[in-house]
Amino acid sequence: MSADILSFIIFLPAIVAFILMITTKDANTVRNIAFVTTIIIFGLVLKLYLSFDPEAGIQFVTNNVWIEQYGINYYIGVDGFSLTILMLIALLISPAYLLLWEGRTKGYWINMLLVQTGITGALLSLDMVLFYFFWETMLLPIFLIMGMFGTGNKIFSTIKVTVYTIAGSLLMLIAIMYLGTAYYAEFGTWSFAIDSFTQISTLSYDAKLWLFLAFATAFAIKIPLFPFHTWITDTYTNAPTGAVFILSAIMAKLGVYAIVRFLIPIFPEIYSDFSIFFVCIGIFGLIYFGIAALMQNDIKRMFAYASASHLSFITAGVFSLNAYGMSGALYLIIAHAIATGGLFLLIGILHRETGFKTISNLGGIAKQAPIFTVIFAIFLFSNVGLPGTSGFTSELLIIFGLYEFHPVLGYISGLTVLIAASFMLWMFQRAILQDRETDNGKDLPMRDLKIKEILGLIPWVVLIFVMGLYPDYFIDKFEPSVLHYISDILPSGATK
Repeated sequence: MSADILSFIIFLPAIVAFILMITTKDANTVRNIAFVTTIIIFGLVLKLYLSFDPEAGIQFVTNNVWIEQYGINYYIGVDGFSLTILMLIALLISPAYLLLWEGRTKGYWINMLLVQTGITGALLSLDMVLFYFFWETMLLPIFLIMGMFGTGNKIFSTIKVTVYTIAGSLLMLIAIMYLGTAYYAEFGTWSFAIDSFTQISTLSYDAKLWLFLAFATAFAIKIPLFPFHTWITDTYTNAPTGAVFILSAIMAKLGVYAIVRFLIPIFPEIYSDFSIFFVCIGIFGLIYFGIAALMQNDIKRMFAYASASHLSFITAGVFSLNAYGMSGALYLIIAHAIATGGLFLLIGILHRETGFKTISNLGGIAKQAPIFTVIFAIFLFSNVGLPGTSGFTSELLIIFGLYEFHPVLGYISGLTVLIAASFMLWMFQRAILQDRETDNGKDLPMRDLKIKEILGLIPWVVLIFVMGLYPDYFIDKFEPSVLHYISDILPSGATK
């Protein structure tokens, strides 16, 4: 298979978006062509996934000169770790279009295509300047979608998330430039490739620590981790459904991915030395955000905190320094993206049809929309970690990994995941199952799911159970990459 397939996967959505921008004004035409484009991308990624050799390391590499004077290259490739997330992106975006099908403008669909290029480019970049370019590129379409199609105090929310993200990105850019200069000082040539940065030997421990913290801050904001989370509730509350879906199901996961892709190979000693700090921050975030979710009446704010709680748990697994925790974290990235992405799309339908997003104003949904209720329940139970679902398998692996890292932290993490079950089931009972408590007893104007919406959600529902019952098929694709990071790069060595 040609290495150019990765470039095609990255740039096809953007090329289609620019062509549509100048050739048609009809929103339905733009939507239909955009949807077909995502189907083509999914087909290419599936072909890539099936032909990928898990034992062969980084594959389908393209390395062409971009800015020769400073050694900046168009350098892309894929390993088991990035391939898994690439497959996740392709699997999520096409069905999501079916649930966002009606009432969107031309600009909405064009920006959805552009953000897909930005996300995919960042995921596959092996040159740090190229990564930074795509990292910033994917923010602009989200900025436009939120600013044009959001609700409530959308301008404040848009500016807030943009300022947060740019502040973190500037720290990362400074760190990238510092590393590039350090490489030039040591070797006499310029390079910004990740594998070049791993060869630098002249930096002091303190310099590495500050550089590590600069990168970690940028990634922590994107996830988000405590205390860089304050943008999430306003953003998720006021942003349109498509933007919330992209932010929660995909872009947040890139923050976790970037931690593994860059911080482990470039700063292995710092990563290992400060792992206990980040594991504790992750477990604290799991508890803190879980309790905050329990306190919410706005259903979107509740799920914003719920998402942050799960992402904190994922981060704890990533820093556990063993294969159980890191494999579980990657598996939970997939499980959480599917379940939370599906829930936010369903909440968007619920809000659009009923006009309400406060839990106290909802109720009676189950008897009016039984199919909606069943699918909502499946996503919710996967988020809770019900046995037989993808959420259970991934959370169990992380708990094993944290126990191996430190038994006390393993016990704490195992007990605190019950918080998620508490607020999820409490919300489900009040907002969906019980009858609506009103003076006149009238039901909300809620419809059941349409055929195209059901077709969009069925692949995710099936995948939740397949991943829960047959995890080895998926883990085998990325476990060699995980073991490479742990045994070949981290000074602690691999444990399994």
